[in-house]
Amino acid sequence: MLAVIVAMQKEADVLLSHSIILDESLNCGKKFYNCRFNDIPFCLILSGVGKSNAAAATMLALTSGADRILNYGVAGGLTSKAKIGSVLQIEKATEFDFDLSEINGTPVGTPDECTTPYFDLSRQSNSFPTGILASGDRFGCGHKDDVILQQLKADVRDMEGAAIAHIAYQAKIPCRIFKSISDNAGEQSVREYHENLQIALRALENNLIAFFKEACNE
Repeated sequence: MLAVIVAMQKEADVLLSHSIILDESLNCGKKFYNCRFNDIPFCLILSGVGKSNAAAATMLALTSGADRILNYGVAGGLTSKAKIGSVLQIEKATEFDFDLSEINGTPVGTPDECTTPYFDLSRQSNSFPTGILASGDRFGCGHKDDVILQQLKADVRDMEGAAIAHIAYQAKIPCRIFKSISDNAGEQSVREYHENLQIALRALENNLIAFFKEACNE
């Protein structure tokens, strides 16, 4: 079964508005939808914002029978390839605010059970540009995270994706992540987010078929 995990209701509605909703429930405090999109059955879990929420939603998906994960949503751009309104497929994800370097001597972002800060994402050949995603539990406004994000070569930042990738890695199931850019890193991130959110959501909506084709091509 394909499980779709999104953080916010407005992101969920992008897909739900084009789907047949078979039933809706509250499971472990999270909205849980069983649906069909283009005759493809899937469940959608509304995780809530942040890495803990995202990890919990992914575990819920696994215990509900998911054998593949799709995450999509809006995110902040960090490099020239991540322009507002563009959609990137994530090839690697990292938790940039996770740091065991003082204990393990490993690079920032490296989990205790890993030797690299990156989780590799599943990907077929398609027309989406690829990028590296950095996830952390704060909205990016200003430049205080610039050094570590540049060290990690991140193109995109959000607050959920790498936690989803982390759980999928541990469960050894394929995970696809797509991010639509709503704002650029810097002092104007909050203003740009509000101004461009609808542009980013429309970009997601316009690519739903491509997302599902990718997620189901395993």
